Amino acid sequence: MKEDILEQLVDDYLQAGGYFTRHNLKFRPRRDHPQFDRKQDSNHSDIDVVGLHPARRGVDRVWVVSCKSWQSGFDVAAKLDEIASNKIRSGRESWRFFRELAEPKWAEAFRAAVRDATGQDEFTYVTAVTRIRGDASAWENNPKFLENIGGNPIRMISLQDMMKELLKGMTTTVVPSQLGRTVQLLHAAGAKLEWPDV
Repeated sequence: MKEDILEQLVDDYLQAGGYFTRHNLKFRPRRDHPQFDRKQDSNHSDIDVVGLHPARRGVDRVWVVSCKSWQSGFDVAAKLDEIASNKIRSGRESWRFFRELAEPKWAEAFRAAVRDATGQDEFTYVTAVTRIRGDASAWENNPKFLENIGGNPIRMISLQDMMKELLKGMTTTVVPSQLGRTVQLLHAAGAKLEWPDV
């Protein structure tokens, strides 16, 4: 079991879609970076889930996922404002929760970690959340984020999005993921599985 249940669900979702996955890939700015600050940059951050699909090409071959499992959901406008205003949340500057998107030296280290793990410079960056509150496109099309992520596309996906896709493609062939198998068994038991719009 992964440390965070949303990470486990993302892992199962990617595996059900044919991706091989890795977890908690560490990264931090290189020590010879001109802006390296020993006090601020010595601790690693990590990439929650990386998925590599052997049959796909381009940006869909690799998904790099950051999981934010906040119970209240992900308020897009509020998070963008917090990052831009450098607000303190949970005792930390808000940009630190999204350092690979918000800070160029961390973004460089992030892209290098993805390249080292997958051999790819092209990927889709995904913010996986429990629930999207607001306009996801404001996050996905943020110019600073897109620049820092190397021009790769950014997607936001909710738990609802993942469940709907899993339910849509459900068959009786046994799937390798715990989430997919649980959904199959509930379906086989006669449970009416629908995910309502909220």
